[in-house]
Amino acid sequence: MEEEKGKKIEKKAEKKGLDIKAATICDATAQMLRKAERDGVETAFHRAADMKACPIGADSACCKHCSMGPCRLNSKDPYGKVGVCGATIDTIQARNFARMVASGAAAHTDHGMSMLDLFREVVNGHIKEYRIKDPVKLEEVAKEMGIETEGREVKEIASDLYKELESTYTAVEGEIPFAKRVPSKTLETWRKHGVVPRGAMREIMELMHRTHMGVDQDYENLTKQCSRTALSDGWGGSMVATEISDILFGTPTPVRTEVNMGCLKADHVNIIIHGHEPNLFESVLDSVNDPSLIQAAKEAGAKGINLLGMCCSGAEMLSRHGIPHAGNFMSTEAILVTGAVDAMGVDVQCIKQGLAKVAECYGTKLFTTNPRCHIEGVEHIEFVEHHPRECTDAIVENAIIRFKNRKMPVEIPNIKSMGIHGFSHEYINYMLGGTFRASYTPLNDNIINGRIRGVAGVVGCTNPRVKQDWVHVELVKELIKNDILVVQTGCSQIALAKAGLYTPEAAHLAGAGLREVCETVGMPPVLGLGSCVDNSRILIACSEMVRVGGLGNSIADLPVAGAAPEWMSEKAISIGQYFVASGVFTVFGVTYPIIEGTKFHKLLFDGLEGLGFGKWGFAVDPYEMAQMMIDHINKKRKALGLDKGKERVLMDMAARQKLEAA
Repeated sequence: MEEEKGKKIEKKAEKKGLDIKAATICDATAQMLRKAERDGVETAFHRAADMKACPIGADSACCKHCSMGPCRLNSKDPYGKVGVCGATIDTIQARNFARMVASGAAAHTDHGMSMLDLFREVVNGHIKEYRIKDPVKLEEVAKEMGIETEGREVKEIASDLYKELESTYTAVEGEIPFAKRVPSKTLETWRKHGVVPRGAMREIMELMHRTHMGVDQDYENLTKQCSRTALSDGWGGSMVATEISDILFGTPTPVRTEVNMGCLKADHVNIIIHGHEPNLFESVLDSVNDPSLIQAAKEAGAKGINLLGMCCSGAEMLSRHGIPHAGNFMSTEAILVTGAVDAMGVDVQCIKQGLAKVAECYGTKLFTTNPRCHIEGVEHIEFVEHHPRECTDAIVENAIIRFKNRKMPVEIPNIKSMGIHGFSHEYINYMLGGTFRASYTPLNDNIINGRIRGVAGVVGCTNPRVKQDWVHVELVKELIKNDILVVQTGCSQIALAKAGLYTPEAAHLAGAGLREVCETVGMPPVLGLGSCVDNSRILIACSEMVRVGGLGNSIADLPVAGAAPEWMSEKAISIGQYFVASGVFTVFGVTYPIIEGTKFHKLLFDGLEGLGFGKWGFAVDPYEMAQMMIDHINKKRKALGLDKGKERVLMDMAARQKLEAA
């Protein structure tokens, strides 16, 4: 009996094996996962295979907001019972959803505020290590905010802009500054329903208060504050982060660069920066180019120092400086398995605690740098903007020491892809219209004439619950095949870059209309815009499409759609909600934290659209997801009267003169 019991316990303790072929389409990651298994090293892929997701939590059918519970409702019979306080399934789901929005919005808001704090210190001359690199963009943003620029010094303009944008976070009433960018009809909808954001801090605070036990118990009312808070992220915290980063560090323009683990160099000191705030990376860039540190690396036996990015700060540096990118979120542990990474510096957001153990196994120096993110057992070197090189030089110096004392064998996948990145809103404007006629008019015209069916934003994380990168890649291939221009940010951008879709030559995968446009302009059918906060660039692009005309009067009129095929973080929920609240049909994959058929589900997936907003969608299969987005874009084209094919006419000079005369 005891022997039998022991066998049962042993069997129960056995870990489920990882099917690497089913885990990822990234060959470099797969190679490192096989090596990790040979080395006896565990990654997030292995932990996900061994840990079954909680079905009650996945359906958001539980509430632990007070100690009368936790209360667990039945997702198969959602209205069969209520919580101890009487909370219905709709109240519970709305509260849980709201807290995800609040957390995600707080992450982007805090990031944006830290960038604005940095901007203030640079403008006031307290930080000398950074400077305003794009005064043209500074003036353009200032003009949009109603700030006088004619005949004024850069410092004066910047000081006024700081004061104006500060209210993005601190205002307790009124409307956030970038509400000025919102199309008038969209803004009218927001005002009608009471969702125009005040300051982000006010909105996040109020949303958290409303989700406390015994406060807001109407799922529709909670959804309004969800939208208001999410909009304070997209049109507030995230947008400020993007604009200030551009002003300080330069607005991205297209640059050719490489991605994937093959960018590592066995004979170099390899340093990876992983996180979301670009100031750490900018200072590391200065450190790795310091002649004394390069000389120290050579004296240690290296040919030089090789700097790579991962995750979102990596995507920003990819766009601004052409710094190679080593991989997206789910590859951050796998790259350490190469044994070639001498140091990894991290700041905030999407940093796995599991990195510490993998780094220890391979002797990689891992450092946290931000006061908001420490990891147990990991050395912390504080990054202070007033003297940033103290931190970044220390990271480089430790990497050189590790290179000199490498003990683990190095195995680098010989896999990398070249692509073009850095398509800011400003460059797209220039690319389409030229120096003297910069405009989105050519884009709108080609949507109207049918060469381009519409535009899709495909963004977001990678998630070990689905095959890494596969949904992203297959979805985008399906969209461009149907003449839909795709714009991307974050980990999704890197997934497609690894798959080789970031070259003009990838236009052969597009439909005839989109291919014609891409070949004429010389652009890829997929445009990378940067990090996850740079989703704000997509909002700006949507506003510009409305402003140019011909595609309706609000963002909700546009033939556009969005998707986060492998989302995993609360930031993604906030992003999704601010796109929906802005008027965009937004489809998520993997899972969705709401029970289908509940009143709250019907509101998000149908009801919001009837109020003038966008709506949510959900699909696991990339082809189903693509079809949902195509159907929506076709619906919007029909509403605009663009569903009827128009003959393409090549005009001779006489015809053009006749048109001009008219």
